[in-house]
Amino acid sequence: MITIEPYFIIFTLQINYAQKFTIVRKVLVLISLIAVFFTACEDSGKFKISGKISNASGEYIYIDELKVTSTENIDSVRINKKGEFEFTGDITFPTFYLLKLNEKNFITLLVDSAEQVIVSGDAANFSRDYELSGSAGSALVQELNMKLSRTKHVLDSIRSLHVLFRNEANYNTVLKQRWEKEYTKVRQEQVDYSTAFVRDNPFSMASVLALYQKFDNDNYVVQDLNSLKIAASALNQFYPESEHVKALYANTVKLMSDERNAKVNQFIQQHGSNSPDIVLPNPDGKEIALSSFLGKYVLLHFWAAEDRGSRIMNPVLVEAYKKYKRKGFEIYQVSIDKNRFEWVDAIDKDGLKWTNVGDMQGSTNALNIYNIKEIPFNYLLDPEGVIVAKNIKGPALDKLLGEFLN
Repeated sequence: MITIEPYFIIFTLQINYAQKFTIVRKVLVLISLIAVFFTACEDSGKFKISGKISNASGEYIYIDELKVTSTENIDSVRINKKGEFEFTGDITFPTFYLLKLNEKNFITLLVDSAEQVIVSGDAANFSRDYELSGSAGSALVQELNMKLSRTKHVLDSIRSLHVLFRNEANYNTVLKQRWEKEYTKVRQEQVDYSTAFVRDNPFSMASVLALYQKFDNDNYVVQDLNSLKIAASALNQFYPESEHVKALYANTVKLMSDERNAKVNQFIQQHGSNSPDIVLPNPDGKEIALSSFLGKYVLLHFWAAEDRGSRIMNPVLVEAYKKYKRKGFEIYQVSIDKNRFEWVDAIDKDGLKWTNVGDMQGSTNALNIYNIKEIPFNYLLDPEGVIVAKNIKGPALDKLLGEFLN
């Protein structure tokens, strides 16, 4: 075994006093640098919001976190005699804050971790006129809010002109058309600006604000679904834990679903409510088309072998099939299973003698074109393939089939 301790002792004894002092001093400097390094690491996630507000000495200033549907007060400090204030905090991703003098006099900030934000302004018009530095996100938020504020002011002015001059002789012939044209132009310019803002800043949380800005209570500025999809996808990759991003992502998914539903309804209406065709393999691998059953009443039924609700409904279908098969009734059952063994086993155990199909990959295309949100779910098609009922279960199925086939 090798040891270095004796050599170290001999080496130490040979060092004179001056050398010892130099070494100690260097060690102390090194320790100080290490301490500074670790302190800096500890503070690396801390943000600071400071500034100066004139004509507010002795007043309180508040900082609230802006959440999706509410605000939460984080802290408050008294503004000193020089108009100065300071807040610090810890965050892990960009966060929206309201810096408030009161409920009607505040600004919105978008602060990232470790940012040193400096804000200045006057208490009298703080919400409308302030300067800031040290925060790229907050600068974008300021730009967005100021732009929309100016647009709303112009739109309000045009509306006022309508009210003031509506009794003039040339109002209906000249003035009204001119101002309506100008109103539409100003509004569209804001839409174009905000849409471009989202497109140009997909990875900035400021885009969340742009997407939720409104002209009034019922009208969002940005109504382009593609812009929502771009921002939601990008931000979800960078800030998946953000409450705002989660809400944006969920809202976008819902809007995409609504758009798909509208397309399905439009398709059905344009094709005389005829059902879109489905072609899927049965357990033997033979592809069978839904359209091959034209001329009969067909129950298009979506299910899964592993779904308890589906299995409970199978005996009801068995009884209906026995009762009405000879009268021109068929069942085209689409499985959304991914386990072939479970699917085939359920068909055998439940005694399902009709057509069963599924691609063992969830049959997602069939789910999408028929807008299936839950299982079990079904549509009843008449002999021409027209949807005449949906999601009929239990006694209601027997009653309806009796009306059509007896």
